[in-house]
Parts: sequence; C-alpha cells; structure tokens
Amino acid sequence: MEIKDLQPKQGNVNIVLEVVDKGDVREFQKFGRAGKVCTATAKDTSGEIKLSLWNEQVEMVNIGDKVKIVNGYVNEYQGEKQLTTGRMGKLEVVESGKVYSNNPEKLEEMSEGMDENIPKDISEENIGDFDEE
Repeated sequence: MEIKDLQPKQGNVNIVLEVVDKGDVREFQKFGRAGKVCTATAKDTSGEIKLSLWNEQVEMVNIGDKVKIVNGYVNEYQGEKQLTTGRMGKLEVVESGKVYSNNPEKLEEMSEGMDENIPKDISEENIGDFDEE
C-alpha cells in the first residue's frame, strides 16, 4: 500500500513510511485522563501524509525513523488526509533515523563539544594535522 492510494475513512491500512517532520506536542484532557498528541509528516515514494502520533507514540517516533502502521485509519481534517493508528491499529519503529529532535535547543545541546577538535578550515595545507605519527 502507498500514500497515493489512501482515501478518507479508509481502515485496515498497512504501510511503511519515513517520518520527515514532527510538530509540536499538544497535551489534552479527555474523560478525566491526560494525553498528548503530535502531528508528524511522513512520506513514501508516492507522496506525503500527516501522521497523528498519540501518547507513547509521541516519544517513540523521531524524525528520520521508518515506521510501520498496521491496521491504521485515514481520516480527513481541514481537507487534508491524516493517518492514525486509531483504537485498533499499531505503530512500530522498524528503522531508527539519524535526526532525533526538531527542537533547535535540544539539537544544540546534543552537539555541544562535538566540533572542538575539528579545524575551522580544512584544506590541503592542514590535512596533515590528521595524520597519525
């Protein structure tokens, strides 16, 4: 199954997608229980779709991950198709990506100290600095 084949109100969706963006996390209360939701953007070779991530899925999925949706459901919000696992579906990360946060502060924190020993100008003249003696 591919994104181009998905239609609103379609159930039993089984698909593998790559997560290319992840929006802000929103917290909510429903029936006296706290929850959180995040809208991600996922793609395959045929296109892109919004992917709703609920509760533990929000922390489980990162930008660059490949995810497998089993028994998903397609709904429509403001004229745009969205894919969700719904009550009966399942989401599994099948391949972890290389980007773990779309939060600039978190990325800066993760990269602190990583470039301390890398010369600012890498040219033929200073390539020798990397040779083992």
